[in-house]
Amino acid sequence: MGRMNVDQYREADKLPLVVVLDNVRSQHNVGAVFRTADAMRIERVILCGICCCPPNQEIHKTALGAEESVAWQYYKDTKEAVQALQAEGFTVYAVEQAHDSLTLEEIAESIHNSQCTMHSCPKIAVVLGHEVFGVQQEVVDICTQCIEIPQYGTKHSMNVSVTAGIVMYRLASSLRLATKK
Repeated sequence: MGRMNVDQYREADKLPLVVVLDNVRSQHNVGAVFRTADAMRIERVILCGICCCPPNQEIHKTALGAEESVAWQYYKDTKEAVQALQAEGFTVYAVEQAHDSLTLEEIAESIHNSQCTMHSCPKIAVVLGHEVFGVQQEVVDICTQCIEIPQYGTKHSMNVSVTAGIVMYRLASSLRLATKK
């Protein structure tokens, strides 16, 4: 299928997209985020707080080796991670249902409409939170805005790794389209 090996992946250009996991407790969710991050070729994953870090057998079960290809960092404090990303020039969004949040589609469209190359696209980070409690309020407060995925059923939340997959796919698609203009 013409897939890269780990060394080729590490050397390849990445999208300026970072996923921050704020106290995600499930190692399987962490592994699934790594696997999707690899598939979308995003810049890196940042693990914060109680998130388990590689190497870890439970992460490996769902990451299937993506934890070895995708760059990652660990911060004890999510707020510190967000501030570091902001200092690097990232616009940081919390993925949360909140008053005045933007839809994922609105953010994706604004990226798609931007004029950029692979090396000049907007640098975007998204913070996803704990499976029960979501993104910590103090973290939400320092993010640029909240993004939410509209939901039309009886539930008002989705699994964090599913949400991460949807967000990564949509933002990565917009970044790729923006660079092809």
